[in-house]
Amino acid sequence: MGVRSDQSPLSSRAYETLLDGAETYREALVVRLCGEVGLGPAELVRLTVDDVEQVRIDPPRYLVRVPGDDDRERRTAYLPTHVEREIRRYARSNGLTADDRIFSVTPRRLQMLVSDVTDRASEIHDEPALADVSTNDLRRFFARRALVDHDVNPRAVKAAGGWRSFEALESYLREPTDSELVDAFEAVERPSPARSGENVGRPGSVVSDDSVVRLLLAASDRYALVRLDAEGYVDRWNRSAAALFGYRAGEIVGTHVSTFYTDDAVDDGVPDRVLSSAIAESGHEVDGWRVHEDGSRFRATEVVVPLRGERGRHSGFAVFVRDVSRTHDRLEELRTEREELERRTAIARCHREITQALLDSANHEELETNVCTALAAGDAYSFAWIDRSTLTDGRREWRASSGIPPASADRIIPEEWRGDGANEVSEPERRIAIVNGVSDTLEGEEFDGSLARVALSTGETTYGTLTVGTDRTGAFDGDERRWLETVGRQIGAAIGAIRRRTHMLSDRVVELELACRDAGSFFVDASRRLGCRFELDSLVPVSESTQLYYLQLEGASPGEAFDLAVENASVEEFRLIDAGEGRSRVEFVLDGRSPALTLTGYGATVTDAVFDDGVATITAECGVDADIRTIVDGLRAVYPDSSLIGKRETERAVRTAREYREGIADRLTDRQEAALRAAYFGGYYDWPRESTAEEVADAMGITSPTLHSHLRKGQHELLRTFFDDPAATETDQS
Repeated sequence: MGVRSDQSPLSSRAYETLLDGAETYREALVVRLCGEVGLGPAELVRLTVDDVEQVRIDPPRYLVRVPGDDDRERRTAYLPTHVEREIRRYARSNGLTADDRIFSVTPRRLQMLVSDVTDRASEIHDEPALADVSTNDLRRFFARRALVDHDVNPRAVKAAGGWRSFEALESYLREPTDSELVDAFEAVERPSPARSGENVGRPGSVVSDDSVVRLLLAASDRYALVRLDAEGYVDRWNRSAAALFGYRAGEIVGTHVSTFYTDDAVDDGVPDRVLSSAIAESGHEVDGWRVHEDGSRFRATEVVVPLRGERGRHSGFAVFVRDVSRTHDRLEELRTEREELERRTAIARCHREITQALLDSANHEELETNVCTALAAGDAYSFAWIDRSTLTDGRREWRASSGIPPASADRIIPEEWRGDGANEVSEPERRIAIVNGVSDTLEGEEFDGSLARVALSTGETTYGTLTVGTDRTGAFDGDERRWLETVGRQIGAAIGAIRRRTHMLSDRVVELELACRDAGSFFVDASRRLGCRFELDSLVPVSESTQLYYLQLEGASPGEAFDLAVENASVEEFRLIDAGEGRSRVEFVLDGRSPALTLTGYGATVTDAVFDDGVATITAECGVDADIRTIVDGLRAVYPDSSLIGKRETERAVRTAREYREGIADRLTDRQEAALRAAYFGGYYDWPRESTAEEVADAMGITSPTLHSHLRKGQHELLRTFFDDPAATETDQS
């Protein structure tokens, strides 16, 4: 770069190098306001955001009203658009209001700031001359670039920079060469539009090439201008075009305009069509991809205007190109965001419809139909179907589908989902399966998309699978998968609730007798290994996956059974309740799979169970309209060595309130009934208690231990009558 004398203005290259030394927005903004607007430090410290004024809208143009020593004395300077954006960004990031000063420091501090920038740039680029650049040098750079590089009217430069006379600018205005003089007076040689009868600028008028080019060069800060000859080859272009495309004039002049287009566009003949359309339409605007010199693409808006000579002959084209990559990218982001919001809205709407379908369904089949209809009716999915796997014969029973015929659904299932009739996603660790790139013809229309299959389960019980298909791009992301898994559990829970409700409200029930020899059951395995017998007294559900067993144990000691329980992961707790001669009463808490839990999940109620020498004989009840095959297959899915021994339809035993009270009266002694009545009406069972046991005992004229004895025995009879089998109670009474 060389040593710069005081008379030698800063070059454009040196100025750009100087900007590299700015480390903050503030430093860069100060340098730009001095070097590109022509402001001095004393003016900068008085400048506010409100001093910036927009004077044109399209394209936007700005002036800055520079305050003087007296606020009433102001001069006007031109503010380049990119510098206005820098001011706005700086003000926004620092929370400045319209009346706040942009730089609330002294002029000396701004001079020192510029000095820091020049020192830093000098060190970074090893250019000692940069260290001597001052704010005055930046103002001289502003004047030189405006007068020499951009040929701005000296009077405008003088006014914008605040110089009082032209003498300060004279050093930048060199004597013109012979060629420059000829070019400057070229307009004298051309006939005026008034003499030739031509109306410049009106539709159908003849405008010379150079006139159009010169008029449109005024938009060079917004558009790149390329002048083509009649055949579409580059004749000339402005600086903005060189900066945009990355070529030097010598590299591109004489090259066809197709150089700026992508290979695909050239192969499709786009450049020639654009030029032809421009001639036919007296101008043509097109949006598309263009190519930099290094091969990278950018999005551009291109306006092609045909040029005609003085006799109306076609002489070429003026091509205006604007880089709209940032706008295009933002529009693509907004389009993607909008599509994502629409997708999520559709899924949320679908979820709402499914919830309503679950609430409106009265039975299992109606629920499946309503769910499939809700899924396929919205914008989220193209079709849906639900199937239940039948493990006994390896075939599938289609219960419901929407948006797709059952036969087509059977055909579209991917190979990796086909098996021996097993439910591929029934295991708890695999609640959902996804397949992309599925193609088929459905009802005469091509389908090319993705499938998702989710298990319909609750706890350890799986009733079937739900399959949905969509042609949406990027379907089944993490959030949507979790949503489908939730839907699968909701449907499974609703099916289980419907089955239990049907069973409870039915006057007649089907009694099933099942045998299980599968060692996966703890009690089956323990009875085989110990050669003993477990007989179920009562089964209490604790949670969705936990059950409490009360059993009579014969043929082995409780300690031997407890030793096996320690080894089994499904047994959480165990204890001895009562040890009798040859028979013990034990308690087990099982968490996880068990035959009783599986049957309960499918809507059956286990009423009796005996585990004897490796064989479980289980009696369960279900509603008369229950799908027995599904119940048996559900048990076999978890415990394959299981079978249905028999079934029979029977009336549900119903006891009236009167019969219950009569049964209680027969069981209680007079003293027990009196103690219960006195404790109940005396508030002993209220919370908080209205009377203590001692107070009730005193009122009855008995001791407190005697009262507790009567109460405990009476409560036992009440509970025994409620929980015991009616037939057994009648036998005891007889």
